[in-house]
Formats: sequence, C-alpha cells, structure tokens
Amino acid sequence: MDPATVPLWGADELRALTATSAVPAACACAGLRCAGWESVSAPLGEPLLQLRATLRDPALDDPTLDEWPGSRYWAADAPISPRHFPYNRCQVWACAACGSGFLQYTEYGGYYVDHRVRRVEPALVQE
Repeated sequence: MDPATVPLWGADELRALTATSAVPAACACAGLRCAGWESVSAPLGEPLLQLRATLRDPALDDPTLDEWPGSRYWAADAPISPRHFPYNRCQVWACAACGSGFLQYTEYGGYYVDHRVRRVEPALVQE
C-alpha cells in the first residue's frame, strides 16, 4: 500500500482489525510480544508486516501530546486511544501471515531517534 494513500482509522477500525486475530505460536510475528511499546532498531515492514492505515489525522499539523488521562503510555495495560499521544502519530500494520495488528511510530528526541512497536490488544482500544 502506498503510504501517501493509507486510510485514516479510528478505534472501531482498529478493534475490527484485531478482533479475530489469534497469533499462532509458529507465526513469524509471535516473537514480537510488544504488550507495551518496545524499541526496535528500525521500523518493521514488509514482508513481515503490511501497512493498513494511519491513526495520524493529516488535517492536523501537530497532533496533541496529551496522553489518555491517568495513563502511562509505556505500560503494557495502557489504553490505546487514537486521539491521544502517542497513538495519534502511529501507523497501523498487520502481520502478513496471521493478521495480528501492530502500531508503529518514531519518537524524535533531541539527540536520538527511537522506533517503537506495540501489538494491538482489542480490549485496550478506547475512543
């Protein structure tokens, strides 16, 4: 999929992507546990993952840095809210083999670039 034409998704689409995704133990993505955000050396992509959508609204020049109220986004049980940081800056990817959903975004700090991945857990997806 051309990154310039990926659809903008919200919570409903994100839940639908992962609602029936069970990760087979033998799947190549099974090694990506990523219950919370995990740093990876480079963005993950094809052939393991396929780009499905974005959660970043192209109409917003600078999406909010506000997190879900009371959460710590690094926590494995942190709500996944497309309207809140860092989810509002993510791309949605799916395992090419089993369809499991993953979120990816890149954190740009003053002296570093940190590529991050998180597996989508449907029960944690919020509006």
